[in-house]
Amino acid sequence: MNRSFPRRRALLAGAAATLLLAGCGFQLRRAPDFAFKSLAVPGKSAYVVALRRQFRAAGNVELIPEEEKERAEAILDVLSETRGSAVLSTNSSGQVRELQLRLTMRIRLRTPGGKELLGPIVIEQSRDITYNETAALAKESETELLYRDMQADIAQQTLRRLAAVKSL
Repeated sequence: MNRSFPRRRALLAGAAATLLLAGCGFQLRRAPDFAFKSLAVPGKSAYVVALRRQFRAAGNVELIPEEEKERAEAILDVLSETRGSAVLSTNSSGQVRELQLRLTMRIRLRTPGGKELLGPIVIEQSRDITYNETAALAKESETELLYRDMQADIAQQTLRRLAAVKSL
């Protein structure tokens, strides 16, 4: 009995799968390419911190300190950050049972000279959360965790939108 036959079949199946994936254009996600090599992101909000972390992870853009923003090729302005919540459902006695948390960011990308590269755009995220009055402290920390998660998601979306800018 030849034991190498099943091993050969598995090897050929793996090679075929690799060729199929390569042939369809599949690629692992890479760091985005930006039209600018240096960027200033003024501000100290949690969103700005998350955004700077994303740029450091990408590694292909120099982050310029806020005090020297005029020497950057591009400046990302955070125009507004709005947090909100809405009641989704209540119980029979009118107590809140489910909330929707919303985070909205308005940003724009410009050159130090004032040329607008990416007009004021709005990026929104929302999350649903159950609510229980008896666990109010736990729900408050869960709410903050969800807001941090939304900020990280918006930071990733911001990177993808900035990568779409092709020229200064």
